[in-house]
Amino acid sequence: MDHSPDSDRAPGRDFVRRIVDGHVAEGRYDGIVTRFPPEPNGYLHIGHAKSIVLNFGLAREFGGRCHLRYDDTNPLTEDEEYTRSMQADIRWLGFDWGDHLYYASDYFERMYEVARGLIRDGKAYVDGASEDEIREARGTVTEPGRPTADRDRSPEESLDLFARMRAGEFDDGAYVLRGRIDLASPNMIMRDPVFYRIRHAHHYRTGDDWCIYPLYDFAHCLEDAFEGVTHSLCTLEFENNREIYDWILDAAGFQEPRPHQYEFARLNLDFTVMSKRKLIRLVKEGRVSGWDDPRLPTLAGLRRRGVPPEAIRRLCVSSGVTKVNSSLDPSALDYHVRDVLNPVAPRVMGVVRPLRVVLTDWPEGHRELLEAPFFPDRDDSPTRRLPMSQGLWIEADDFRDDPPDGWKRLAPGREVRLRHGYVIRCHSVIAGPDGSPMTLHCTHDRDTLGRNPDRRIGGTIHWVAADGAVPAEFRLYEPLFSVAEPDAVSEDGDFTDHLNPGSVEVTRGFVESAVVKTGLPAEATDGRVQFERLGYFTPDPDSTRTRPIFNRIVPLRDSWKGGETKQLGTPTKATRAGPAPEPIHQTDDDRIAPERRAAREADPWLAARFEAYREERGLSTKQADLLTADRATATFFESAAEAAGSDADAAAWIANDLQGLLSDDGVAGLAVDGAAVGRLVARVRDGQVSRRAAKDVLAELVRDGGDPDAIIARDGLAPVADADALEPVVREVLDAWPDKVAAYREGSTNLMGLFMGQVMKRTGGRADPALTRRLLEAALASDP
Repeated sequence: MDHSPDSDRAPGRDFVRRIVDGHVAEGRYDGIVTRFPPEPNGYLHIGHAKSIVLNFGLAREFGGRCHLRYDDTNPLTEDEEYTRSMQADIRWLGFDWGDHLYYASDYFERMYEVARGLIRDGKAYVDGASEDEIREARGTVTEPGRPTADRDRSPEESLDLFARMRAGEFDDGAYVLRGRIDLASPNMIMRDPVFYRIRHAHHYRTGDDWCIYPLYDFAHCLEDAFEGVTHSLCTLEFENNREIYDWILDAAGFQEPRPHQYEFARLNLDFTVMSKRKLIRLVKEGRVSGWDDPRLPTLAGLRRRGVPPEAIRRLCVSSGVTKVNSSLDPSALDYHVRDVLNPVAPRVMGVVRPLRVVLTDWPEGHRELLEAPFFPDRDDSPTRRLPMSQGLWIEADDFRDDPPDGWKRLAPGREVRLRHGYVIRCHSVIAGPDGSPMTLHCTHDRDTLGRNPDRRIGGTIHWVAADGAVPAEFRLYEPLFSVAEPDAVSEDGDFTDHLNPGSVEVTRGFVESAVVKTGLPAEATDGRVQFERLGYFTPDPDSTRTRPIFNRIVPLRDSWKGGETKQLGTPTKATRAGPAPEPIHQTDDDRIAPERRAAREADPWLAARFEAYREERGLSTKQADLLTADRATATFFESAAEAAGSDADAAAWIANDLQGLLSDDGVAGLAVDGAAVGRLVARVRDGQVSRRAAKDVLAELVRDGGDPDAIIARDGLAPVADADALEPVVREVLDAWPDKVAAYREGSTNLMGLFMGQVMKRTGGRADPALTRRLLEAALASDP
């Protein structure tokens, strides 16, 4: 039986799911069991989230279970603090292990006995060579290894020494236990790897009971086998370890069906580091405020910054499960954050760098209450009362003494509209001691409250009335590092040389009272809000009603495009002791494809579309760049978006799923138009076809053209969510597996995965999973 990750190449599914599909179809395992096995020596980061989402998601999809297991075999680095933080992070992401929480340290005795068995069988020996001697004797990639003096030690002598190692008779490094495998193997890992080492150190769980500890390669596969794991999913750096994984299980006598290892590409992000060693150093050296510093990629840091867990899950899913390592730009996560928060975050106003405005024609002491919706795009939006008085605060970035061409905000002699309020005109500027504007004197037009189509105003700005404004602190975050790959340093350099001194700016401004005092609507999610024209923000854990503190989750792009790309709220200097240089990092505009940029420079129509896709349709820069590669692509997207009823969904399908199916001719060479693709996207969103099935439909549309609805109907791809239709299938499955049904009723509940898989197989994967599980549980609970 071929267990390699490339053994199944059926279309429409990632390679891991195709493998599991095959195993479920042939009934290889009683149920699907995965595991997430972190070492508790630091905090989880977004790279771990990919593995969490894959392992827990796979188990959930196939009706199995996922174990949380701590690989705690190194007493020098592990701590209970990390186990607690990891459990909190996994639950925050939306997953739970139920009763299946395990520790490698619980298996120390069983592992020890397995090691003794290998020694008795002549497959392992105790070696007294030093670490350097062992390394030198292993040879090189072009030269075979050679045996050390102890390789021919007898099993009896090795068993005696191994027992004395455990008893604490020897110092650290005096002996190790090695596998006796193949010193000429082209895989260096197979050249008699070390299985056990002596380490006199206090373990956070077992105390001083043990002074020998198994290494990862020996322990990991045994833990999987002890727990009945079926699919051991690792990242690509463990690809060469698969051979030793199989060797140990075979040598220890584990029979099929047993666990097998499969590797996938990890999730990497630019402008940060994922190495636990480097993250620990950042924390211990005080380069960041702690493990939950919002600039870190740790899940604790992302949670404090206000990133919703759903956005992280979406990023992990959208990045795919592949065998090719790559690195994502942080804007990929920002896109999902905005997509999640856009429908649920109330729109309110705040000013991060306040500039005072006095309305000289406003009646002194007069105060008005203006009605403003929390969700301007919704007809049923709840509202709040906005106070307006003679004194206002506006954003300092919204005023220029000497504005450039195309400036649409406030300037001497110019008008702007206050959001939800009146049009004001600046007639004089009072400068401060340094010559910069300190107070603006303006007038307001009483006839401009609300929309006035006959009055053309250059722009609209946000504001807060001085009367009733709540002082607040804002923490504006940028990437922690100034280069995309801080690990790629010169030989004499260090990754900390690339820390971005402008990665956080702390400002003090004002927010409207609804944010703190009068309250947000029920739709608000954990206090997250969109400060209009600034971005999405969340209260920091240190925030109080009397001293509110807001962390910026992600910014919004500035609406002005007159030659300036700076975003409102982007730091201009670092707020830390001593002078600091300007932050050096790439903007979204720096990363767009040069050939597509050139095409837009030559075609104003494309250039206008590019800006409209970002500013009006809310697409990411990368999506807008891809969709304006040429006029055909832009037209295709707009047709798809109209048919789909969603710009974001259409853009995601074209940018992600369709791209891999295109020839060199692009969309111009397709047999299908944008409207048909848009209709398919709409069917997915409305639940009329699964995303998995829709990918197959898309492939046929690209190849042969046609109508998606006709293909869905022809192939019977509509989901089966009718209990009357599924109950006969459930009964057929249970009748076909009477011995498994009996075992389930006797307590082997992990067989639910087998039953789920069989129902899915008989329905071509169209059975509604939740309904199927309920029907199976009901049938299995009934009397036989």
